[in-house]
Amino acid sequence: MATTAPLLTSVEVARFVAHGFHRMDAVVPDELNAQAIGVFDAGVPEVPYGTPVKRAFEEGSFARRLLDVPEVAGALRSLVGPDPTVDHHAVHVREPHEGSAQPLHGDAIIDTRMDAFDVQLMYYPQEVTGTMGGTLSVPGSHLRRTNESDTGRYQNLRGQTRLTCPPGTVVLLHHGIWHGGRRNDSDVRRYMFKIRFNPTVPQVRLWDTADLDDPRVPQELSRFFPWCEHATGRLEVYNRIRLWRAMTGDASFDIDYWATRVANRPGRAA
Repeated sequence: MATTAPLLTSVEVARFVAHGFHRMDAVVPDELNAQAIGVFDAGVPEVPYGTPVKRAFEEGSFARRLLDVPEVAGALRSLVGPDPTVDHHAVHVREPHEGSAQPLHGDAIIDTRMDAFDVQLMYYPQEVTGTMGGTLSVPGSHLRRTNESDTGRYQNLRGQTRLTCPPGTVVLLHHGIWHGGRRNDSDVRRYMFKIRFNPTVPQVRLWDTADLDDPRVPQELSRFFPWCEHATGRLEVYNRIRLWRAMTGDASFDIDYWATRVANRPGRAA
């Protein structure tokens, strides 16, 4: 992936830690968008789990050119670092008037890591309108551990978003976020290309940390979302503090003394 790509700021990474995604509208050039559906219909060759990006997608291939888009490359490097491996990839197609939606779920949520995470790239080569359904996600849900489709019984949650976007939009998701493909009520096939990335380096200060002390960082990490009550939402803030400590290497970072209080073990050996 490109090494001169713009990195995310600390405020943007804190927003990712709070929301569970980073959205980039219309960053993929029209030339690539125009080729995408033909490439997807022809089939993107499968790769074994854990294949380095450079071996998974050859130089000049569609997927490699997608990942080399500067905004995409910079955001990925900021979250998973250089030279991640490809866990898996898939082209998801929602047929016109198919009459069903995907249950709300988290991907491979048996993964219980709190100090590391995989990133899922979702690329939309065409405009996605409300009638086309779009991908539903629940901001802030990624650190609330469930197993796969435990949330599938829920039809709607307060604060959920249903993605509508211009062509060439890319969204990077924390692997734990609750999401699902919505029903397509349009006359057009809807395409989404997904790649899951595994980091190969510690996910510590991989972004542009020049603004690490910006007061907007704790503001972003303190955000509450309407799907959980204010009291239970404190669990999400606490989990974000833990993740931010791991990502910054700063074991003293805290908000309202929450993590410091919980970590207090008087008289016990470290």
